[in-house]
Amino acid sequence: MPSASGVPVAMTKNKTTRVVLVAAVAICVSVLSVSAQSLGELARLEAARRKAVKAPVQVITNDNLKNVPPAAPPVAPGEAGAQPAPPSEGAAPAEAAPEKPPEAPEPAKDEEYWRKRIADARQARDRNAFLLEAIQSRINGLTTDFYARDDPYQRAQIDLNRQKSLAELDRMKKDQVELEKKIADIQEEARRANVPPGWLR
Repeated sequence: MPSASGVPVAMTKNKTTRVVLVAAVAICVSVLSVSAQSLGELARLEAARRKAVKAPVQVITNDNLKNVPPAAPPVAPGEAGAQPAPPSEGAAPAEAAPEKPPEAPEPAKDEEYWRKRIADARQARDRNAFLLEAIQSRINGLTTDFYARDDPYQRAQIDLNRQKSLAELDRMKKDQVELEKKIADIQEEARRANVPPGWLR
C-alpha cells in the first residue's frame, strides 16, 4: 500500500529500521572504543605511579638493634654491702613505694564506747523484730485474701505476693539470729575485758 508520498509503507519501515540499527551500532562502537581507551589510559597511569613510588626497604639485623646490658643478679637482702643495681640505660627511675597511710587509732574503749556499741546492736535487732512482725501480718492478710477470692487471675497475683513476702520473712529471720548473736558477742567481749556490767545496760 503506497504512502501519501507514493513510497510503499513497508519500504519506509525497512529504511527507518535500518537507520535506527546503524545509529545504535555506531553509538555502541564509539562507547566501547572510549571505554577501552580510558581503561588503557588508567592502566598506563597506574604502572607509572608504581614505578615512581619506590619506598626504601629497611633490613633489620643484629647491628641495628639496641644493645641492652644484662640484668644484675639478684642480691639477697641479708648480704652485707649489698647495693642496688644501677638502672639500665634508658630505663625510667624506679618509683618509691607509696607510703602506707597511718592507721586510725583505735577508739578508747571507755564507758561511752561500750554503751554506744551495745545500744546500736540492740536498736538494729529491735528494728528487725518490728519489721518481722509487719511482714508476718502482711502474709496473714494475703493468705486470707487468697482463700476469699474466686477469680483465678487475682488468686495467682495474691499468691505471687505471698511467696515474695514469705521469702523476705525467711531472710529477716536469719538476720534476727545474726543480730542476737552480735549482741551476745559484744557482751562476751566486754566480760573478757572486765567491763562493768552497768556499761552494757
